[in-house]
Amino acid sequence: MNITRENIDELNAVVKVDIAKEDYAGKVEKILKDYRKNANIPGFRKGHVPMGMVKKQYGQAVLVDEVNKLLQDSLNKYLTEEKLDVLGNPLPKEQENFDWEKDNYSFEFELGLAPEFDVDLDLKKPVTKYNIVADEKMVNDQIESIQKQYGKLKTKDVVEEGDTVAGTFKNEDEGIENDSTIELSNIKGKKNLNKFVGAKVGDTVTVKTKGLFEDDHALVNHLKVEHDKAHDLDIEVAFIISEINERELADLDQELFDKLFGEGKVKSVTELKEKIKEDAAKQFEQQSDQQLMNDITEALIEATNFELPKEFLQKWIQTVGEKPLTEEEAIEEYEKSEKGLRYQLIEGKVVNDNNLNVDFNDLKAFTTDKIKQQMAQFGQMDPSEKELDDIAARILSNQDEVKRLSEQLMNEKLLEFYKENMKFDEKELTYEEFVKAIYK
Repeated sequence: MNITRENIDELNAVVKVDIAKEDYAGKVEKILKDYRKNANIPGFRKGHVPMGMVKKQYGQAVLVDEVNKLLQDSLNKYLTEEKLDVLGNPLPKEQENFDWEKDNYSFEFELGLAPEFDVDLDLKKPVTKYNIVADEKMVNDQIESIQKQYGKLKTKDVVEEGDTVAGTFKNEDEGIENDSTIELSNIKGKKNLNKFVGAKVGDTVTVKTKGLFEDDHALVNHLKVEHDKAHDLDIEVAFIISEINERELADLDQELFDKLFGEGKVKSVTELKEKIKEDAAKQFEQQSDQQLMNDITEALIEATNFELPKEFLQKWIQTVGEKPLTEEEAIEEYEKSEKGLRYQLIEGKVVNDNNLNVDFNDLKAFTTDKIKQQMAQFGQMDPSEKELDDIAARILSNQDEVKRLSEQLMNEKLLEFYKENMKFDEKELTYEEFVKAIYK
């Protein structure tokens, strides 16, 4: 067997594989002998079928199969030994009038080669790194929410804004009769709110369902209608008031602070506000990091210039799916995926040049940490080492989970590397300002 390569240019090459009879003849002969031993052909005893008949019936199929196996194995071995960084898979070149009756064969494969390039993290225009903070309004809203959550309900006779009203929604035509409790702060529009304000226990308030709540899907719970129906439901319903409550806000005292954060950890309203800001910053960090990674990706794609074997990749895309694509479809698919391919190559370059690979110990530690976080959400604050190891082992025995977690960990490693090695234009802003800046 002989393998040679001709480089067409820096991004394209053709590999020629010459296979001689001695490369495959022994294996083909052995397989045919095994076929002869086990063949059941009418008129012949098992194991006594003439070899000529076996070759006539099975010879070419066995030959084609063995040559293809040899071809695939030798080509893969060649690519590995030559350390060729190829894109996609080798594409066999079509040969007219190929003759399997010959003894020696030649096959040619087109290769798309990955480009050589460098990644410069010192960008001319630094990426913006958003530090999201809780503003005074958000902190105060959170404090009020806490006070409501831990406050007491006080029964009233007349409805006022901000009250909680219990009662029954009814509409005979639609078969609706459902007990529900409404927070008047969730009622949409002054017109709807005014129908409740001033009402008393026993009164009936008639309202339209469309636009009654800030989110139409709230009707699913309040009226017990189907989710798909709730969005377009536009009927009149009667609400018979059975109870009116005002929620008295809990006092911001040490008893409440201890209940929220543990004994003595927060001792004043000032410390409470700082704690809320601190917790909010942690919650916002994930969104900030995701946006930072998106922006770094876009910036590196824009700043890192290299050519791709475009025509080869378009031909490869035509053949790689379950259903072959037309040339026009392949060109369209390539244009959609080109940016993603460019970042894959950039990411691979950064990973390899800086030894950011994920090993099993890294993955196990990362998985265990995720398990701890999830268990903490359900109140299991101190799981045993054995419990964690057992759960991690179960998760890491699933290859899909290993792939998913490996990608998450690599993403975290990359982001940490970028944070340490790139310059950023840091910008502090509130969550509302962040949303406006990103989705402008």
